[in-house]
Amino acid sequence: MSTRKQEKRKKRWAHIKKAVTALLIVVPLLLLTIGGYIYLQYEAGKTISEKQIIQSREMPLSPKKHSPKKLLSTKEPENNEPINVLLVGVDKSNVGLARTDTIMVAQYNPLNGDSKIASIMRDSYVEIPGRSNNKINAAFAFGGVELLQETIEHNFGLDIHYYALVNFNGFIQLVDTIAPNGLTITIEDRMYDPSNSINFQPGEYVIDGEDTLSYVRFRKDRENDFGRVRRQQEVLTLLTNELFTISGISKIPKLTGMIEPHLDTNIHTTKLLSLGRDVVLNPIDEIRTLRIPIEGSFEDAYYQHAGSVLQMDLKKNLEAVNQFFAKQSDKRKKSK
Repeated sequence: MSTRKQEKRKKRWAHIKKAVTALLIVVPLLLLTIGGYIYLQYEAGKTISEKQIIQSREMPLSPKKHSPKKLLSTKEPENNEPINVLLVGVDKSNVGLARTDTIMVAQYNPLNGDSKIASIMRDSYVEIPGRSNNKINAAFAFGGVELLQETIEHNFGLDIHYYALVNFNGFIQLVDTIAPNGLTITIEDRMYDPSNSINFQPGEYVIDGEDTLSYVRFRKDRENDFGRVRRQQEVLTLLTNELFTISGISKIPKLTGMIEPHLDTNIHTTKLLSLGRDVVLNPIDEIRTLRIPIEGSFEDAYYQHAGSVLQMDLKKNLEAVNQFFAKQSDKRKKSK
């Protein structure tokens, strides 16, 4: 090999070494910068929310002490395992009392941003561990979020890693932060419920957080809870589309801080920030949705102790849930 070729090779390797060195320096600095930005925005959002709570004299959802014996699943998800979170919507006046307004299981894969949400109808008739069969909504009344989590795991074979209870004010703030100019919806039939100050005529609307809450809670029509679940999933899609714009992604850390005072959750703050970072790096393109019970798998029934319920074909719905969430084991069958 000639001296000239050797010199060219040495220069090329010198450039490669410089590039690699620069990369090793820049990447950690970039990650630190992103981490610092996320933390500062999170703290800013939390401060804003706490000030609003003080001004409105609202009682925030405060974390409760849960007995480890009651929690069926306390393990952290493994490195490559999607994260399953039980999402429960509650009225602040009902905290610690009987009913939940919304029951969902959300799954997020930090590696690729894949996201799924299964909405469980509140009147689904299921086996509640330690009690007689009843509406799944009754599990929360009997034993809080712990029993609700256990009931979902028992009936549908899912691993629930975390839970999050969100009150109505938190939902309103969530919508107004993600979509400050409102969400555009189209109403086909009149929505009228004077007891909850709901009165929408057919047409297109741009609605703020408070009106969005009314929109997703309405059920005084022929669709009843089925329409409510459909509208909840519709709004989640709209919020996702708003959030994962260039300007929306930058709001995620602050949004995390703003929503935390309205949460009762077993997700630690460091984990929330970590998830916020993952979402920034792997944005959600779309949210796949499922409703339980699925079409053709239930019938209306009535029991004196439970009232009107949705009597499910549990086998069909169990298969649908496991297929939807992918590679979830049927733990209920294994336990028998």
